[in-house]
Amino acid sequence: MSGTLGIDFGTSNSAAGICVDGKPQLVTLEGDEPTMPTAVFFDFESKKMLVGAAASDALLAGEEGRYMRGLKSLLGTRLIRESRLLLGERLDFMDIVARFLREVKTRAEMATGQSFTRAVSGRPVRFHSDDEPRNAQALEDLKECYARAGFDEVRFLNEPEAAARASREVLNPGDLGLVVDIGGGTSDFTLFRQSGQQDIDILSSYGVRVGGTDFDRQLSITRVMPQLGMGSPIRHAFGSETHIAPNAIFNDLATWAKIPFLYGPDTIRDAKDLHKYAVHETRLARLVKVLEEELGHDLAFAVEAGKIMANTPEVENPVIRVGMLKRNAVLPLPAEMMNRKLKVLANKVGEAAEAALAQAGIAPDAVNKLIFVGGSSLMQVVEDALVDRLPCAEVHRGAALTGIVDGLALASGDGWQ
Repeated sequence: MSGTLGIDFGTSNSAAGICVDGKPQLVTLEGDEPTMPTAVFFDFESKKMLVGAAASDALLAGEEGRYMRGLKSLLGTRLIRESRLLLGERLDFMDIVARFLREVKTRAEMATGQSFTRAVSGRPVRFHSDDEPRNAQALEDLKECYARAGFDEVRFLNEPEAAARASREVLNPGDLGLVVDIGGGTSDFTLFRQSGQQDIDILSSYGVRVGGTDFDRQLSITRVMPQLGMGSPIRHAFGSETHIAPNAIFNDLATWAKIPFLYGPDTIRDAKDLHKYAVHETRLARLVKVLEEELGHDLAFAVEAGKIMANTPEVENPVIRVGMLKRNAVLPLPAEMMNRKLKVLANKVGEAAEAALAQAGIAPDAVNKLIFVGGSSLMQVVEDALVDRLPCAEVHRGAALTGIVDGLALASGDGWQ
């Protein structure tokens, strides 16, 4: 029998669920875990594409291959249809996303014993902030990915609206709630009113292209990339004058989705030229090492781990561990420092929440429930930015990592229209 699968295809993590007797039931895609990393690894030794935790494990184990994460952020861009020769096949990134979604489908079918030809998929309110043509193209790209993955039909639900559906139990009739969904690539908001025990009225939805990977990127640029020469003076080939090392290579190295594009001979040659004329030779030598040994993702994981440490009150001395640059090296990252470096981004999230309220003509002090979902919503700097703007709202966290897929699972049981 064919059924409908709710899929939360995220920038960093993905999940799936079905509706059973009117309640959401998550599908365990990765062992006993409710989510799986949205990551793939093309293993050059086994000639296989690994997915989820196996992809991350292969990267960290130093297996020879190509690791990719953050593919969702390529939707709507020219890069999504650029092809690469991988394991003897010429694939574009649409193919890679489709194969990831097909693996989600296969694992869900194995776990449930059902066949799924339809999907209810989450989507950001805006894939690309104010770029409407690119937003429309991103949705078309995602539709095509689902088709390539073997789904006959797919319908989409704004991710914060899905979370609102799953949050009804924490609200009373008449409550005015704002869902704040801070995902890996976007921040999305849905303002809704609980109209009864089971019904909600959506008042507005709004989104901005700022997410967890942007917080990682900012930390990497400000805390790690200077150790590789970002901002360092480079001597001119002739004369005594200097110029600052170009930012492009460092910005790309700090961006999850762009790291795989940096390991070609042209980029390595450019890095070696910078090292040749560098005033601080040691720093640029680290850049060359990172590119030659393909350590970009190791650095990105280290930054992400440091961010989590700095946001965990029980950790006394949070650090970014950069032993891949120098044995046992660490970069201190006190919570106060991290919050200071991320405050501008957190304020952008706060301003987007204000825009969601303004769209519905609702005053900030009228909101009495603030519901956080998404992994990056757990960051204190983000909570502070929202609580400051919504002084009368009671904070609810609930299932931060599964709130969206719970709502999508519920929607999968609504019948196909």
